[in-house]
Amino acid sequence: MSAREPLPEVQLEDNGLLRFLTCGSVDDGKSTLIGRLLYDSKSILADALATLERTSKKRGLEAVDLSLLTDGLQAEREQGITIDVAYRYFSTGARKYIIADAPGHEQYTRNMVTAASTADLAIILVDARKGVLMQTRRHSYIAHLVGIPHLVVAVNKMDLVDYSQEFFDRIRQDYLRFAVTLGIRDVRFIPISALAGDMVVERGNRLPWYKGPTLMELLETSPPAHYEAPGRFRFPVQYVCRPRTAEHSDYRGYMGRIESGEIAIGDEVLVLPSGRKTRVRDIRLLDRSLPQAGSGRSVTLLLEDEVDISRGDMIVKVDDPPRVAKQAEAVVCWLAEAPLEPGRKYVVRHTARETRALVAAIEYRQDINELKRVAGGRLEMNDIGSVTFKLAQPLFVDPYRENRTTGAFILIDEATNNTVGAGMIV
Repeated sequence: MSAREPLPEVQLEDNGLLRFLTCGSVDDGKSTLIGRLLYDSKSILADALATLERTSKKRGLEAVDLSLLTDGLQAEREQGITIDVAYRYFSTGARKYIIADAPGHEQYTRNMVTAASTADLAIILVDARKGVLMQTRRHSYIAHLVGIPHLVVAVNKMDLVDYSQEFFDRIRQDYLRFAVTLGIRDVRFIPISALAGDMVVERGNRLPWYKGPTLMELLETSPPAHYEAPGRFRFPVQYVCRPRTAEHSDYRGYMGRIESGEIAIGDEVLVLPSGRKTRVRDIRLLDRSLPQAGSGRSVTLLLEDEVDISRGDMIVKVDDPPRVAKQAEAVVCWLAEAPLEPGRKYVVRHTARETRALVAAIEYRQDINELKRVAGGRLEMNDIGSVTFKLAQPLFVDPYRENRTTGAFILIDEATNNTVGAGMIV
């Protein structure tokens, strides 16, 4: 190659954004695993690494304590546990990642639900010495409940069982028997040592019997965010744009994010709750027009007809509308210290729409430890149960299993303005 010839362009495959969650029992090594991912993928800045080294030396440790990267709260550092959900962002040549490190303690179930609600993949850690525990089952149940499509069971601390395939195979069989009872279908198993780094980013040379991908290889090839968004077009209106200029005197745009499906110029749409039909005249992204747009894209829609549309209304395709509900049955995770009881009133926030709701009935509470339902009663903090609500204004909903956005809502206490519950519509 001559000196004047340009260097060939290197095309790096971009597999999109992946949001994933780490969870499991206490001391299974969740924070250490995330630290290992960041450390071995060269995603730690030099000054952050220097701080970790100094803190580790103060603790009398010879090696860097990688768990300090995620246990950010002072209480977490003092107790050696994870309390709050810690988020970390990093990227490789193949894609970008958002990691959520969820607490292992049962008393922080609500924090785990918060982290799981936006995840596309969950890594469930299992201590190779202890096997499948109650908290493993609990977190697997929650991950399945909130619709995380892909589960990875990482059998950690293989270095403490002499990298034994027998231990790994036993845990795999135990977990698969449990997974069948929940209906979990997409689950992968990987033996790892987060402390030593085996099968996390690098393969190492101490697990020759395992022929599958490393954890990083699996993450890099997992379907990205919005990949499995359903085909039904859902566009909650967040803002009505009316520029007050002579040039745009007749401009009326409806701004929001396409939560699922896709739309193209000329498509016939239905506006809820009015029921008016019209067609899409233009799709705007900043100062340019798009012929079509799909799930996850924030755009402005212009319609052919003048329709009375406000924030909280929804634009959908005519042939596939959502359910217009004045009563909703939902699985609710209760987040507040004051219990949820029949007869109480809250504000429901669903996409960009709000309405008041009455708790009509609590059908059952889910005993996650025993995987059984307990009839009636009330929901205490961290409880999960089935609740029926009567709504003051209709909501435009899909079952949560079909659409994680239009099937989800939060409950707000009007007196404090605190978020007290998270619901998934049945």
